[in-house]
Amino acid sequence: MSSPVSTRAGIVVTGTEVLTGRVQDLNGPWLADRLLELGVELRHITFCGDRPADIEAQLRFLKDQGVDLIITSGGLGPTADDMTVEIVARFCERDLVLDNALEARIAEIVTGLMTRRTGGPLANAEALVAANRKQALVPTGAAILDPVGTAPGLVIPGTPAVVVLPGPPRELQPMWATAVDTEEVQSAIAGRTTFQQQTVRMFGLPESALADTLRDAEASVEGFSRLEITTCLRRGELEIVTRYEPQDAESYSDLLMVLRDRHARAIFSEDGALVDDQVAGLLNGRTIATAESCTAGLLAARLTERPGSSTHVAGGAVTYSNASKTALLDVDSSLIEQYGAVSEPVAEAMARGALRRFGADTAVAITGIAGPGGGTATKPVGTVCFSVALADGPSQVRTVTRTMILPGNRTDVRERSTTVAMHLLRRSLIGDLDVPELA
Repeated sequence: MSSPVSTRAGIVVTGTEVLTGRVQDLNGPWLADRLLELGVELRHITFCGDRPADIEAQLRFLKDQGVDLIITSGGLGPTADDMTVEIVARFCERDLVLDNALEARIAEIVTGLMTRRTGGPLANAEALVAANRKQALVPTGAAILDPVGTAPGLVIPGTPAVVVLPGPPRELQPMWATAVDTEEVQSAIAGRTTFQQQTVRMFGLPESALADTLRDAEASVEGFSRLEITTCLRRGELEIVTRYEPQDAESYSDLLMVLRDRHARAIFSEDGALVDDQVAGLLNGRTIATAESCTAGLLAARLTERPGSSTHVAGGAVTYSNASKTALLDVDSSLIEQYGAVSEPVAEAMARGALRRFGADTAVAITGIAGPGGGTATKPVGTVCFSVALADGPSQVRTVTRTMILPGNRTDVRERSTTVAMHLLRRSLIGDLDVPELA
């Protein structure tokens, strides 16, 4: 889809450890969200190792793309491979000078940290401070961002302006808020557009079906070309993110009507809320227990990730072996022998057993074959049985049980299984189970 014109930005993530995958980059996606909130168009995120020529090449590439703002992350430490400031200064054609006040501030931070770690005065305090003096070298005319850790950030005005931030997310994130308030950044993003962004989430709909709908909407929705639509399939859910300028709100409303008309049963969120958030709200006043075999406790982990949601979770059991299913969840061994460990009767027995074991009023059980190996002609790898048990009283328990065959490798099957379980739980709690994807 076409993209509205706005102030443009690029991000350079430095660090050989990130480039080689030893460390996952968290800063690029986080900064991308912050730029979107500001109405700044992110054009590129680039990655490079700790090599001067490579860092400079990324900066020059982004300048050639006509961006108004470049943000770098990483390479601000005191060691020899931390060279971002030096390269940025050269790129901006500015000299590096020692800022005495900043040097004193860094020395105070470093000695304080080391004193707390050692519990006493430092024998080599001067050498330590000297090693960190490099962090007080600043390009002329740059605005200094106070350290959150030991490394300061910088904003260098120009075309493009450059914001230099540290690599650790715990330092970068609060420092970004300070950077945005500087006169230099505000000047660079003065031409930004205020965008609105809406997110629709669907479950159980193939991407091809959504693609067909969007092609039809392109012909029927006036102003469709001014909507920037991105779609993403994640853990079996479809995420449709639409960004637009305020004057195109009616076009988005028309698009939403098309999605509702075509896929009402698949839409579970129109406000961007995750199924995890919805389930956490639906569990208010209830307690839940889990019984998992092929997912190794991943469902229990998802149920406790939201703030305050752990209060809903009474407990969980991971029961891979048949003996553990019997010992921990009171699953009748004859049931396993008759139907197999991966079967709807066993899944239902596991859910009922979790209710009793943990004294909960809600339970979810998952038993399946994640692979590799272990599958049969009738139960191939990816076969997973789910059951939700709801206790309506001391002796009244309702169960909802389903079987699905999920694609992918072991990790894919496990992750998709937790997503299916969350949606089955959600629909059980709202009493809406007449849907094809859970049939």
